[in-house]
Amino acid sequence: MKQRTYNILLTVLFCLFIGGMFLGSLILPDREFSQLENRNLEQAPKVSLENITTGEFMEDAEDYVNDQIIGRDFWVALKAWSERVSGKQENNGVYFAKEDTLISRVDTPSWEDIPAQGNTPAQQGLHTRVEYVNALVNNVDVPVYFGIIPSAAEIWSDRLPEGAPTADEKAIIDRLYNEVQTHVIDLYSVLNAHKDEELYYRTDHHWTSLGAYYGYTALMNAMGLEAVPLDESQKVTVSDEFYGTLFSSSGVRWLPPDHIDRYISDEGVTVTAYPNGAPEPGSLYVDSYLQVKDKYSSFLGGNKPLCVIETEHTDAPKVLVIRDSYADSLAPFLTQNFSEIHLFDPRMNLTSVKDYVVQNEIDSVVVLYSISNFFAKGSQLFVLGG
Repeated sequence: MKQRTYNILLTVLFCLFIGGMFLGSLILPDREFSQLENRNLEQAPKVSLENITTGEFMEDAEDYVNDQIIGRDFWVALKAWSERVSGKQENNGVYFAKEDTLISRVDTPSWEDIPAQGNTPAQQGLHTRVEYVNALVNNVDVPVYFGIIPSAAEIWSDRLPEGAPTADEKAIIDRLYNEVQTHVIDLYSVLNAHKDEELYYRTDHHWTSLGAYYGYTALMNAMGLEAVPLDESQKVTVSDEFYGTLFSSSGVRWLPPDHIDRYISDEGVTVTAYPNGAPEPGSLYVDSYLQVKDKYSSFLGGNKPLCVIETEHTDAPKVLVIRDSYADSLAPFLTQNFSEIHLFDPRMNLTSVKDYVVQNEIDSVVVLYSISNFFAKGSQLFVLGG
């Protein structure tokens, strides 16, 4: 009898809990953005005959419920903790690595295109992306330099859990460099030579300012220019409370924060940003981002379709950098060698690169991507051939 009463009570409590969660999610307003995860949350899907018949509505509805469930931040952290306690090495594609480090898993991409299958869309292989770079080389009359930034999973592979599967990034980069018909930037060697230093953030997928400096030296070497020694700069720590993208996506909440450093002054530098096509005053550093979670965006104010940096070195060459967000922390170092640095992000900018080079009297073009972003969906690299 006591056992039966206990079971009934447990069932009632469980139903009240689930019902309370459901009602709370209905009553409380939907959140548009998660500061902790640093991303936009799914909103209520629109109902139409088309998205119902294709199954898109159900997929969107599931994402919506997952994103808007009451107490989501707590449940995400609880899942990560339970995975860790159970002995698992990974959560949401992020490895729990040594030295209080989170490292994003990198899967081996396909070299050839993958055709669409059922509801799975087609995927571009690396060969097609290399062809876009080669098309750019043939379309412009200035030198083109191509570089792929290896991830922490490659350079800090000794921190990964034992037996953790990850792509052989060096082999991928070597093949890309063999296929591309232009100058290449040996980022792997210089980063690997300094792998015992703080090249990447422990809670974020980006390289640190120190890692970006070593990337700068590799680029200068490829271009035949002289890199300014780091000891001629003064390191300034602008934040010691940075929790990055991997902290957000992994659910891990028990690691100490990263710090963000700057080496280059913004004195004598003018920045013009083009967030929506029209020019707006920008800045090499935007300190307001140091007060929010997305502190990496303090470099140039985050991703923008186009950003133009002008320096006092008016006799120096102009460079166009076709890039992802890794170039945001690289850009300050480039101000030491160029009169203008044009940062072009094809993910948000479909302007013809060929026309842009001519119209802005660009002297050289750099195509610089982290390895994951180079083969990610939505990279829009086809604009290189236009």
